[in-house]
Amino acid sequence: MASVLVINSGSSSFKYQLIDAETEERLASGLVERIGEASGHATHDTADGHWERSLEIPDHTAGFAVMTDAFAEHGPSLTDNAPVAVGHRVVHGGARFFEPTLVTPLVLINIEDLSDLAPLHNPANVEGIKAAQQAFPDLPQVAVFDTAFHQTMPPDAYTYGLEATTAERYRIRRYGFHGTSHKFVSEAAAAFVGRPLDDLKQIVLHLGNGASVCAVDGGRSVDTSMGFTPLEGLVMGTRTGDIDPAVLLYLQRRTRIAVDELDDLLNKRSGILGLSGHKDMRDLTRAADAGDEAAELALGVYVRRLKRYLGAYIAELGGVDVISFTAGVGENSAIVRARALGGLERLGIVLDADRNNGPNHGPRVISTDASPVTVLVVPTNEELEIARQTLDVVG
Repeated sequence: MASVLVINSGSSSFKYQLIDAETEERLASGLVERIGEASGHATHDTADGHWERSLEIPDHTAGFAVMTDAFAEHGPSLTDNAPVAVGHRVVHGGARFFEPTLVTPLVLINIEDLSDLAPLHNPANVEGIKAAQQAFPDLPQVAVFDTAFHQTMPPDAYTYGLEATTAERYRIRRYGFHGTSHKFVSEAAAAFVGRPLDDLKQIVLHLGNGASVCAVDGGRSVDTSMGFTPLEGLVMGTRTGDIDPAVLLYLQRRTRIAVDELDDLLNKRSGILGLSGHKDMRDLTRAADAGDEAAELALGVYVRRLKRYLGAYIAELGGVDVISFTAGVGENSAIVRARALGGLERLGIVLDADRNNGPNHGPRVISTDASPVTVLVVPTNEELEIARQTLDVVG
């Protein structure tokens, strides 16, 4: 039985899944975390159970040894379910990588070179690739880039109104993120409604702690809300989303705030957390229901930004056939979905309240049968998409 091992590596942790290459069944998953700390921690899950282990894990190479030990001890066997390749999530491919790519020494150099565009992610992704190369020296390693799906955006969608020489010199343009999820969901939505992907104009709302919207025309990304970094676009759990850049200049002049502190303010202390004190959408909506004015304001700001992008992308696409909600908030928050789509009936978007408030299981329609625009909830599966793209590369 052949499989694909999918790795999502962070600076002090990595997640993994073993996926059957034919049935696409998840055979096992796990998390190795607190790498480099005094006491590391690992979990391993299969259909037969859940296991945990605490021990020192000095680096990613040691973490991969912990992972392979878990497979050997708890299954499934990596001999009986032999991986044909290892697929890696890589956050930033810049303008160089527009498809899943077999990792070679030159590719690895290029991923490292792009680290200045994603300093918190690409170096960690490289660590995961290097550790996997040591653990599985005979297996092909494939990089699947979060930015790749958006490389089909036209120049007028990815170009900022910044002086051209400066933008070119420092590679400043809109790249977009969550591309693996947007690709998976747009294709799953087309299959679910039983229409050819090429014929559909879609909008996908990936709403998690990080959030983005993507306009998909015939299976191709033509615009997306995240830009040069994942900070642009929607209001998120801890990120501001769109903000007048002059605000940053004003704060720097008035407070002499350091660059790192400003980065922390925009990415980690703002969004719904900064507005309400609640980072989790479930906590925010409960507080709003209880009459918390700050929570109600945060929810209103969050939803208004969603509507702004929905309207913009309907205009860009010249109409929309399918709107899909996905990720933690998108899949589970009926309140967010209802508020985001409320009042859009004149645009052909008519939500069915009972369907929207129904069980949260699998892909489902939440619009009325008479709605010109079909509205869906489609669970994302980025690991499966990485596995699929990895198999496409290795054949």
